[in-house]
Amino acid sequence: MTAFYNVALDLPHAGTVATRIVRFIETRTGSEDEGYEDLARLAEEIRDALFPCSVSGENPPGPEAIELRDRVAALARELVDRIESLGVAHDRLGQHVRNLFECLELGEEGAEISLRAGEDPNSIQRPV
Repeated sequence: MTAFYNVALDLPHAGTVATRIVRFIETRTGSEDEGYEDLARLAEEIRDALFPCSVSGENPPGPEAIELRDRVAALARELVDRIESLGVAHDRLGQHVRNLFECLELGEEGAEISLRAGEDPNSIQRPV
């Protein structure tokens, strides 16, 4: 079993992390890269879905929060698939992915999927 951080659902901070992912993708990949548009679109879709939480600083009420979490997690899984297929994985990007999943209360999955997005398994940022 992979060690992971068990963090309470924090959709506002997930929005902050999603913005970091968008910025990373914008600065590390170029529009000339094949598949870039789809990668950027997925990252922006995640950020945009979380934007109302970022502005309010709060999770939506009960079931709405879980619905949003599940939708964002599905998009983030697609994002990681795209990162992997394009070969643009990077340690920092993987850390952002892990942080996103942690904020979604999916820390265990985040600790595993972040490796596919490029996080160094020996990073001091990873849980032990």
